[in-house]
Amino acid sequence: MALAVTPLPDLPSFPTLPKKRMPAGRPREWYETHNRRLKAMRLAIALLNSGVYRAEQATDTRIRTTATQIGVHPPSETTCRMVRSFIRYDNR
Repeated sequence: MALAVTPLPDLPSFPTLPKKRMPAGRPREWYETHNRRLKAMRLAIALLNSGVYRAEQATDTRIRTTATQIGVHPPSETTCRMVRSFIRYDNR
């Protein structure tokens, strides 16, 4: 089944902040959660820029398609739920 996905608009490139090292000594799950949040935020921003303004519109398939379009590895179900929660939180 083919999905009709609207292409992401060309976004202006902004200068990024220099990367800083992650703090040492934290448990591994802290780093995993931190990186998951960053990935979910990138996906939520990309979805909002492409016209997905409601969490109901952000299906797992659409989130994974957007991830492919922006060059991010396909997210897990947990990350997809987090993306929807960011979109839901943003619209309150």
